Amino acid sequence: MYLAMHVRILRCGDVAMPDVDFHQVSAIPTRQELKLIDASAAAILPSDPTPSLDEIARQPDVSHLGAPQFAPQPIDKPLRIVVVGDDAALSAVLTRMMRADYMWAEVAYVPSSASTAAQNWNIPTDSDAAWALALEGEVRPVPLIRTDTGLAVAGSATVSSWDHGPLVGEIIVDDTTLVHSGERFGARLVPMVDAPGLLAAAAVTPFAYPEAASRWQRFRQKLAGTAALGQLDAASARTGRAMQAGGPELRVSVDGASGKRPVKRSTFYRHLRDLQVVRPQS
Repeated sequence: MYLAMHVRILRCGDVAMPDVDFHQVSAIPTRQELKLIDASAAAILPSDPTPSLDEIARQPDVSHLGAPQFAPQPIDKPLRIVVVGDDAALSAVLTRMMRADYMWAEVAYVPSSASTAAQNWNIPTDSDAAWALALEGEVRPVPLIRTDTGLAVAGSATVSSWDHGPLVGEIIVDDTTLVHSGERFGARLVPMVDAPGLLAAAAVTPFAYPEAASRWQRFRQKLAGTAALGQLDAASARTGRAMQAGGPELRVSVDGASGKRPVKRSTFYRHLRDLQVVRPQS
């Protein structure tokens, strides 16, 4: 099967590798570094004959919101991109693929550390097994969850108050209110492997202590029972196609990377094209 594909292996940062050909990129690959997979995709499919994103969005039905679909592009020898790194690295690669619109390319993942994305996709924790899957496994499509600023979520994302206190504002999943102002510390979402697309739950403890908090303040927080960061209310969990948040100063974090400045609103939603992920049968 390996010989029936165009394989591009991205070593993201200083991670252990077997004896395979790879391309070295930064721990979080830059757009410049990812031009190599842009070029590979363009060489394999110079012109995409399938409906564009705008054309899909104008379709009267909502078939693209159902069960994830295999890519419709007519390609005899597919491009498989193997990402070796952490969830932030995977997010960077998925973001580039989404923005350049070659979601038909296959994505395999060999995590270099504990990984929410690997857990979501049931990637083996054993390195040898993960490599065998990446090079020989089959594609099973999953939804791609993205932000309204054009970032792809690989493993998880959170929305909280900028100062990590109780959230001032509101978080809604589809038509259901998940978090009311002042009642919770925000929400965490993970992409699903099936429709409708995402799973989110409210946080009953902060996702992180404020950077400026004193040692005494942090000690008081521990006494108050908030030592477990980002503890979720399982009963609040909701599935949906989109999650929207609004408030005066929100912190949005995608795969462990916080936004550089607070925002007043943020939306996560299912992309119009699905990810072609190499993963075991669920």
